[in-house]
Amino acid sequence: MLRGCAGLLRSWALCGPKGGRSFSSEVLHVEHSLPNPSWNEDMRLLFDQFMKKSEDGSWKRLPSYKCNPPERIKDVKIFFPDAKLLKEQMSQAQQFPRSLGEGVGFEYAMFHNHVEDRTVCIFQGGPHLQGAPGFLHGGAIATMIDSTLGMCAILTGGIAMTANLNINFRRPIPLCSVVVINCQLDRVEGRKLFVSCNIRSMDEKTLYSEATSTFVKLDPKKKN
Repeated sequence: MLRGCAGLLRSWALCGPKGGRSFSSEVLHVEHSLPNPSWNEDMRLLFDQFMKKSEDGSWKRLPSYKCNPPERIKDVKIFFPDAKLLKEQMSQAQQFPRSLGEGVGFEYAMFHNHVEDRTVCIFQGGPHLQGAPGFLHGGAIATMIDSTLGMCAILTGGIAMTANLNINFRRPIPLCSVVVINCQLDRVEGRKLFVSCNIRSMDEKTLYSEATSTFVKLDPKKKN
C-alpha cells in the first residue's frame, strides 16, 4: 500500500497543477467522487456497495467538484451582501478537500439517505496528509469530518454554516487506509442543526474518531 503511495507521488510531480495559474472550466467541472486509479481495493469495494444501495433510491451519491457551482456563489452574496468576491481570486478558488492532486490528498465519495437524515463518506487519505509519521494529520481528519457534517446539515436543513465542532480523536488513522465517516442529524432547534458522526474502519471494528457539531441555518432577513 505504501509503495502505491510512492508511485502516486511520482505521478503527481508530472501531472499536478502549477501554482498561481487559473483553472479552466473543463478541469474545475470534472466529477471527483467517482473511482480513479488511485483508489485502492477497499475504497472501490465500499463505493460499489453504496452504489448498490442507491439502486432503490434510499441512498444517493453526492457529486463533488473542485469549484463552487454558481448558485453557491449567489447564496453567499444573498446571505453576506458585504462580502467582496474578487473575480480574479474566484477564478483560482477551489474547494479545499479537492485542491490536491489525484491520490495524494483527499480521496472520498459521499452518499446521503434523505429518509434517515444520514450522510456517509468513504475516505482514503493520501501521503500529502501526513501528520505523525505514517498517520493522517488531525487537521486533515477534521476537514473531512466538517465537510461530511456540513453536507448532512445542508441537505437536511438548508444552507448552514459551522458554529461549533468538537472532535475526540480515539486512534490515529494510517496513511492511505480507507475509513467510513457515518454522520446523522440528531435534532433541530430553531435555526440550529445538531449533527454528529464517527469514523470507523472498513470492518467497523476500530473507532478512530467521534464528533458533535452545531450548524446555524442562514437567514437572509437576519444579520448572520
